[in-house]
Amino acid sequence: MQTRELSVPGAWEFTPRQFGDDRGTFLEWFKEAEFTGAAGHGLALAQANCSVSAAGVLRGVHYADVPPGQAKYVFCAAGAVLDVVVDLRVGSPTFGRWDSVLLDDVDRRAVYLSEGLGHAFLSLADGSTVVYLCSQGYAPEREHGVHPLDPELGIEWPRTGRDGRELEFTLSGKDEQAPTLAQAREAGALPSHADVEGFVAGLRAAAGR
Repeated sequence: MQTRELSVPGAWEFTPRQFGDDRGTFLEWFKEAEFTGAAGHGLALAQANCSVSAAGVLRGVHYADVPPGQAKYVFCAAGAVLDVVVDLRVGSPTFGRWDSVLLDDVDRRAVYLSEGLGHAFLSLADGSTVVYLCSQGYAPEREHGVHPLDPELGIEWPRTGRDGRELEFTLSGKDEQAPTLAQAREAGALPSHADVEGFVAGLRAAAGR
């Protein structure tokens, strides 16, 4: 498995080796040793999610209060999505920066984003199936969003799907009503870089790193 840190610190891309024959394909989409080597601690698994999306469905940008936050290890089992990580940590040198990885059923990459980072994805094909391992369970009172089409973020969402057809973005009502990055910051709703660093340092200390 190959590991690459994204331009947003605290997020990594994992590319597995695939073994195929006339029966199909086998791969290991999560490996603890490689994960720990990158993140500096293990992945506490509290919940596993699966979402299936039509082409053009845009989910996010979602994040959770820190502590404890909600780290995610994201994999696309079928179809294709553009997966986006956003630095929402106030005080971070890369605050407001985003990076993206194409997750699909060809290269079968995965993305890990640590606590305090925002997550979003755009489905590029009908039936895109995304599964993700979460460090914390769903807690609506501490989960929030930033509008994925906020011009200040400037995320470059594809306008065409995997089949070459034009995409029409579809957002949930909650994501449509999400604040801009500036509004969320002004409201004091974003995580602090110092709080996130302290929390992650605790995880690494507990792991003996």
